Parts: sequence; structure tokens; C-alpha cells
Amino acid sequence: MQMSLSQPKGKLSTKDATTARVLNFAPWIALLAVSLPAPLVFLILFLSATATDTAAVYLLLAGLSLTLGFALGVVIAAIILFYRRKWLSKLRDRLASDGITANEVVWFRSELTSAERKAIREIEQSNPLLADAYLETLASRLTASRIITRSKRELLKVERRLNRARTLGTPESKTLQQDLSEDHDRLKHLLQQANEHLNHAKTRLQVIEATASRKLLTEGETDLMMQRLGSAQDQLPLVLEIAQLEQQMLRETTPRLPKSPTEGKSLTEGKSVREG
Repeated sequence: MQMSLSQPKGKLSTKDATTARVLNFAPWIALLAVSLPAPLVFLILFLSATATDTAAVYLLLAGLSLTLGFALGVVIAAIILFYRRKWLSKLRDRLASDGITANEVVWFRSELTSAERKAIREIEQSNPLLADAYLETLASRLTASRIITRSKRELLKVERRLNRARTLGTPESKTLQQDLSEDHDRLKHLLQQANEHLNHAKTRLQVIEATASRKLLTEGETDLMMQRLGSAQDQLPLVLEIAQLEQQMLRETTPRLPKSPTEGKSLTEGKSVREG
């Protein structure tokens, strides 16, 4: 896509955002638009047909048109998906040309790891302020990773050119070799700096993730829950206490029964002797 002259380099335009939304729905719209109209027409003709033979022909045509239309729709959807992938790749390259910002991280989700995508979802739900810091750090990590990738690619090109220059053996090749060696040194230095920034960004990401996970241990709500849990363990529930008291009162008021027939008989004889 051509950028307008008024559009700043590396910035997302309204046209880009609109195109991205259209390309998200375009494959599904194309699939439905190609595969459904013809079968619907034949189905209406089938329902309105009076002759059996004509109705059978319309039904057959509806099935064939649905099959062929669906196949054609899949092909068109695949072409649109391929075009969207290429378009998004160019858009990301343009956005990254002046450094990736926190607001632009959403366009680079395909370059995030699964752990980073999971962490940003969890942090956004628990602490929006930490989520902003996490996005800023992710932007730094993405920028450093892109610089490293580009630097490695350019280093390989310079090394190949330097090897070809060494085989020439001409006076001009010595000057070329010197220039290429300077380019190689600059790229090596740039790669080293980018790796340092990448390590710092990864460290900050881990610090933010640890801070977000530590939130559960510092919230007042958790303290109240722990107090409630302690009191529940220290004291029996009121219902259990009442049940125990009822059982104790029942044991005290119920007369003791004889344990065996012999004991019952002895008690009866003793009572008779006392009466005599």
C-alpha cells in the first residue's frame, strides 16, 4: 500500500486500521458470497416447481452449485488470507521503522511468545497500570529483537561481500575490503547493543510478571480471608456446638438400662428383699 505524503513514517493511519478490519472479515464474506447465492436460487426454484422431474433437476443443480461455490469460495478466502498476511507483514515493518510503541504492540501479537500473550491477558485483568508498563517493555523487546534479526541478516551480506572482495586481488578491492570491514564492525557493535537491550527488556518483563503475581499476597481482601480461615479452624461451628450440647443433655436425662438379663434379675430381687 502506498503511504500518503502527509502520513508520518511509522505511524498507523485511519486507512490502515480500516483496511485491517475489512481484511479480517473479507475471507468469510467471500466464502458466503460465492457459495450461497446460486444454491439459494435453485432451492427457491425447486420449492416452486410443480413437475417432479423439474424439481429433481433444480435440487441436483442446487447441490452442484453449493459444492462448486464452496470450493471456489475456499480458494478466494485462501487468496485473501495470503494477501492479508503479506499486508500485515509490510504494515509491521513500517510501524517498526521508527521503533515500536506500546499502542502498536497489538499489531505484533504474532511475534509474541505464548507466555507473553498469556501474561498480558492476566496482568490486564488484575492491574491496568502494570499492564501499561508491560506493554512498554514488550515494545522494547520487540524492537530489540527486530534490530537483532536485521543486524544478523546484514552481517551475513557484508561477510559474503567481503569474501568476494578478497578474491579480486586488485588495488580497489583493498579499499572495498576496508569499507566492508568498517561496516562489519559497526554491525557487530549494533548487534551487541541490541542484545543488551533485549536482555534488559526480558528482565523487566519477568520483574513485572513477578510483581503482578505477588499482588495476591498483599491485598487486604486476602488478609480478611486468612483471618476468616483461622477463626473457622479455631472455633467449632455454632450448629456443631448445639448438637453436642443436645447429645449431652439427652445422655443425662435418659435412665440407664441394665446391661444383661442377670443384672436386671438381681436388681428385681434386691428390690423385693427391701420391700419384705
